[in-house]
Amino acid sequence: MKWLRFVIPLAFLSGLVLVAPGQNFAPPPVQAPNEATLDAIRARTTLLNDLIDSLRRKGMRDPVLADIQVYHKAASWIRALNEFYHAQAGAWTMEALDNGLLRARQAAAGEYPWLQQAGHAVIRGHRSRIDGSVQPYAVTYPADYGKVQTKKWRLDVVLHGRDLSLTEVKFLHAHDGSKDAPREQTWVQLDIYGRGNNGYRWAGETDVIEVVDSFLAAERTLGRDFLIDPNRMVLRGFSMGGAGTWQLGLHTPARWCVLGPGAGFTTTHGYVKDLPDKLPPEQEACLHIYDAVDYAENAFNVPVVAYAGALDPQLQAARNIEARLQPLNISMKLLVAPDLKHAFPPEWQKKAEAAYAPFVQKGRDEYPPRVHFVTYSLRYPSCAWVEIIGLNRHYDRALVDAELTETGYTVKTANVRALRLTLAANAPNPLTLTIDGQSFSPRPYLGRNGTNSLYLERRDERWTDVLPQRLQVDRLRRLQKTQRLQGPIDDAFMESFLCVRGTGTPWHEATQKYAEDNLKRFQEEWEKYFRGYLPVKDDVSVTEDDMAGHHLVLFGDPSSNSLIGQVLDGLPLRWTKEQIQFAGKSYSAADHVPALLYPSPLHAGGYVVLNSGHTFHAADFQGTNALLYPRLGDYAILKIAPGEKDPLASQTVISGLFDDYWQWANPR
Repeated sequence: MKWLRFVIPLAFLSGLVLVAPGQNFAPPPVQAPNEATLDAIRARTTLLNDLIDSLRRKGMRDPVLADIQVYHKAASWIRALNEFYHAQAGAWTMEALDNGLLRARQAAAGEYPWLQQAGHAVIRGHRSRIDGSVQPYAVTYPADYGKVQTKKWRLDVVLHGRDLSLTEVKFLHAHDGSKDAPREQTWVQLDIYGRGNNGYRWAGETDVIEVVDSFLAAERTLGRDFLIDPNRMVLRGFSMGGAGTWQLGLHTPARWCVLGPGAGFTTTHGYVKDLPDKLPPEQEACLHIYDAVDYAENAFNVPVVAYAGALDPQLQAARNIEARLQPLNISMKLLVAPDLKHAFPPEWQKKAEAAYAPFVQKGRDEYPPRVHFVTYSLRYPSCAWVEIIGLNRHYDRALVDAELTETGYTVKTANVRALRLTLAANAPNPLTLTIDGQSFSPRPYLGRNGTNSLYLERRDERWTDVLPQRLQVDRLRRLQKTQRLQGPIDDAFMESFLCVRGTGTPWHEATQKYAEDNLKRFQEEWEKYFRGYLPVKDDVSVTEDDMAGHHLVLFGDPSSNSLIGQVLDGLPLRWTKEQIQFAGKSYSAADHVPALLYPSPLHAGGYVVLNSGHTFHAADFQGTNALLYPRLGDYAILKIAPGEKDPLASQTVISGLFDDYWQWANPR
């Protein structure tokens, strides 16, 4: 298996970095099983792998194949990363392998009983579009699920809290189906693994959405999708799961009928201990990506029932949101448990469930008469029937407040240059649009799916209706930040990406060693902290499909990596053996490396990234999840300064964010 190409040296991950400010969330000591158990684990892992290969050759596909592979992946990962953090971890691993072998043999006989089981948790798997890895989740159907064909069930998406000893094996064991679902459970529940302990950020965020989509797709395949009510989806979690609920729920408020965040955090400043009052400008700007407090206004679109103990410092997460909402007359419900610290006991879970009930019963409005939506990035562009297509300036507050009236629509915007409004079935025809005080009668556009929409663009301070084709061609003719193509560097790792190492002769040994070590660090940190395969190819092996289907992450220089040479004239820098020229300045190529993200010159829908994985590293993963924010923005020039303790030490000479047309701009 390709992921077994190395075993992560844990000393590398902990020895090269400083402990994160104020807190350390390193895993507990390893309690390795005895050699006999390890031998049995190895033997059964090999047997399960052989059975999976046999099923694949016979044409077995997802979701069944992924439902089996999660057991193999869990057993392989815990052994390769030496993550036996519990005395029972060896036994749990054997249990996982036995369950995987049972499923494999059942599937070989054409039987898939786990797809029909209800009344207890059942492990399922999905294959991530990011890196092709298989990730586990658990589904718990009520005991009478499907017995009444006319009943539609609510769907709860549950995000777990931080667990320093969490592994795939432990997750599988915790949801092994040995406990009956509570009788009072009147919903289908998805428990999300979320790639471990990353705070549901970056690939962890994508994982949540992929689990929901994968589960619903599997229900369609089984002919049961009519049993799930898409307008009654609840997102909830406690602690780290509360933080995830705050950020994901307020990023995508129209997806849920109610949010149930428990504790967590909603800001970076004020939560991370010993953090400087003012970070570099690009870092301050990028805090707007995951600081949920900045999206508090989106509670206008989705009810919030928050919870925390009165003595829990994480009560502040909800207080931060309350403070933003009060001047706007937007309400949320906050349950505060007297005399409790960081805990969410059953009696308070029942009170939270009672508070969800009226919102669940009502369900989400498919076409709310008014939308009040705030965003800071086109990574999060839409709410209900409002979709922002272009911003004036990323990481500044952008607003669309839109209302359906008797004569048409009334819209107010801020920091928006293009948007789409999907028209209601009962919208007036003809209609009047009043937007930012300007009134006119726009021409609706009828899409192929039969939906009428208004496409609007602001030109010379005036709004006009435009054809969507015009906006699409404009994006091709003039680079601009668009949905899922807006940066920063870390954004590239939320979608399918491919790392490319060079096979040519480098210009400088020092910079080549930095590139190679940087790729190795990214590989180790990705597999350790994002629980997936880092996809890597040599430059000479990259195919047309690779270029069209992935963001390309290129390591090396224009001489060592042929793809860097191919894209260089389409990037905003010059790079020769002697110099790197960027933003009007020159740097010695012998000891400087560009780290940069830019729209790909090889594929209109992708990024090219130079010499960078995630811009935060092991110390940040081992600190609070609030530390997982971008460090370099869209670009940086790094002066390498390797030392014995840190061969990847470097000084950031310049870093920042491109403007919304991918041009270099003065720092904020």
